[in-house]
Amino acid sequence: MRRRSWLLWLLLPWIAVAPVAATDYAPVTPGRALSLPADAGAHPAHRIEWWYVTGWLDDDDGASRGFQLTFFRLRTGIGEDRPGRFSPAQLISAHAAVSDPSVGHLLHAERRARASGALAGAAEGPMQAWIGDWRLADQADGGIVARASGERFAFDLRLQPRLPPTWNGEDGFSRKGPQAEHASYYYSLTGLVVSGWLTVDGRQRPVRGVAWLDHEWSSEYLPEGAVGWDWLGLNLDDGGALMAARIRRADGSALWRFGTLRTVDGEVRELDFDAISFEALRHWRSPRSGVRYPVSWRLGVDGTSLVLEPLMDDQELDGRASTGAIYWEGAVRALRDGRAVGRGYLELTGYGDALRLGSGGPGR
Repeated sequence: MRRRSWLLWLLLPWIAVAPVAATDYAPVTPGRALSLPADAGAHPAHRIEWWYVTGWLDDDDGASRGFQLTFFRLRTGIGEDRPGRFSPAQLISAHAAVSDPSVGHLLHAERRARASGALAGAAEGPMQAWIGDWRLADQADGGIVARASGERFAFDLRLQPRLPPTWNGEDGFSRKGPQAEHASYYYSLTGLVVSGWLTVDGRQRPVRGVAWLDHEWSSEYLPEGAVGWDWLGLNLDDGGALMAARIRRADGSALWRFGTLRTVDGEVRELDFDAISFEALRHWRSPRSGVRYPVSWRLGVDGTSLVLEPLMDDQELDGRASTGAIYWEGAVRALRDGRAVGRGYLELTGYGDALRLGSGGPGR
């Protein structure tokens, strides 16, 4: 929604019976200076938070695959007066996935647990999020470990930052609608250099590549009338990076558009509503859910046109066992005038039944 405060609705099934209106969630306000590593870890006073890593992996045979690892933290508003390993006050969920064209569909696994010390949690300070042996964690030497496994896949990767963080919005204050209260704190680590191991169907191979990490936290819902969103995180081949997103109404029109462009020279520019446009070029219908997704796009950014093409069409993620929603999240290439200029990830939500915003759970 991944994410990446849009992913809040993916987690609404967890809090359907919670007395959320009475909980004093920390607000998101402009003017707060974000800094790392202090803000890399958890912010448990806020309602929802996620760490979202996506990237492309290349092996020695020249094959390319996508990978994704996301940890969610939810403050439920329940049991905060009863701390301990069985308290439901803080819940942790995680998704991991691999996009492998030789398989033809997304390989996906998910986990969910109460925050309970060694079993599951998200720590304050440097980034540390885990459920069992799944982990996304800062290392003392500046690298980041991303580790997860499913029935048919596993990866153990090291992500090495080489660029300063990108503060999205106004120095990390990222609005999600016309009213300032609909906002999150949001930064990205782009151009992460990836190395490590990937296993698919029992075959382990060394891989290398490039990745993107988003970290976002909030306490508010999106504006009334929002039914889904489209989000792109793109590492450009020239060393730049682009984040572009739109929040959609039921008729498909944009309720809000926003983005960030980082140039190869390091200039960071906030993109406003009129600087971004999305045009669907081709659709794909899932044989499992029946949902029809726009998987190929023409993206306009300040007069420049990019075409987004998926690594493969079938990258639908069925997260009903943990977050309650089905959506499309997959690896894409960016083309300019027919020439590849970048690789990234695209997330599409709300293309089945609309997400039910505000209370209850997703309308799926």
